[in-house]
Amino acid sequence: MSATSLENKYSEQGPGIKIDPGLGYSAFDADSHYYEAEDCLTRHLPKEWRRRGPKWALINGRKRLLLGDHLYNYIPDPTFSQLGKPGAAHDYFGAKLDGKSLADVMGDLEPCRAEYRDRDVRLQTMDSQGLGAAWMFPTLGVTLEVTYKDDLEASLATIRSFNRWVEDDWGFAYKDRIFGVPLISFSDPKWAVEELEYLISKGVKIVSMRNGPVYTANGTTSPGAPEFDPFWARCEEAGVIMAPHAGDDGYDFLGRMWEPWADRTGFHVTPMSKCVTSQRAVPDFFAALVCHRVFERFPKLRVASIENGAAWVAPLLVRLFRGHAQVKGYYKKNPVDQFHENIWVTPFWEDNVADLAKVMPVERILFGSDYPHLEGVEAPLDFVSELDSFNAVDKRKIMRDNIVALTETANV
Repeated sequence: MSATSLENKYSEQGPGIKIDPGLGYSAFDADSHYYEAEDCLTRHLPKEWRRRGPKWALINGRKRLLLGDHLYNYIPDPTFSQLGKPGAAHDYFGAKLDGKSLADVMGDLEPCRAEYRDRDVRLQTMDSQGLGAAWMFPTLGVTLEVTYKDDLEASLATIRSFNRWVEDDWGFAYKDRIFGVPLISFSDPKWAVEELEYLISKGVKIVSMRNGPVYTANGTTSPGAPEFDPFWARCEEAGVIMAPHAGDDGYDFLGRMWEPWADRTGFHVTPMSKCVTSQRAVPDFFAALVCHRVFERFPKLRVASIENGAAWVAPLLVRLFRGHAQVKGYYKKNPVDQFHENIWVTPFWEDNVADLAKVMPVERILFGSDYPHLEGVEAPLDFVSELDSFNAVDKRKIMRDNIVALTETANV
């Protein structure tokens, strides 16, 4: 789709938007976040789920979240009362060797800003940042399923309740600028289709799910297993984008296998756990979609990898091709071509985006800032500096046109 046909879509140069002179247009952020309100899981939770559902408890003087009988530990303070500033851990995640821990680099915490919880205030912030539009993802929401894997019914009830909160507070296409992203679980295939149908009826354009094997009543399985075909078929038919987002992917068991003694609370991390868990679930998840031939059955399906980085892409493409070459007749179409045609990727700011463009079409690369998380950039357009090697046309594709083309053709 040409830049001309995208003029003025999603407030490209709308009134009040501070246009970066180096770009000449507003950017479209594929990875923005809010910090959830404390009732995000309970506001719409039916009464019958209150015992097995989420609840707050005061434990040792701290407000803690319980998911059923399980203490939630993934985010140290899920009330989000005090937060690190956007981009505070920029250098830490860039592996700058200054000897500081993640807790050290967070610095002074601040109260939750209004823009993190109020969509109208967020639009004003986006204006000042030069953003025309953004996909808006959960912070807490993408970390729930693993803790809840022993009670799938309660997990599904909580996710549905959360999605209704997203609809309330952020909307699925608010003023055609903020696109709230609800969650889907595959733990019950029928439930997944029912929830998707509701979301489609409300105008949703993007849905998200956990990067990892599906938790079911009978154990784990692949998101590419045949029982999920009705869901993928409906996504394809409606043009809804599936955007798996980083969160608790459930791969911490690898760290426990190698270091059963390690402290895993809060921000504690060890070099071994980094080696065996970092970006392991993501390539496995996308390999499952390709290897289990989801895209052969649904060739118009669109999947966008959000906040999962890009360092995993090239090695996965090598493995996919080797499987194609060594298992003759398995695929109807080269799996690397399937990946290129059906999958979009948001690189981290610390990735080498030029290297990614050597193995992925530039039309499949999306700008994602991760604002306002501390591991992202301080301001969304700081990401532009990582694109110095790209010409103006390709830079615009990454910063705006690719995601506009996805969004405007979703659920129309």
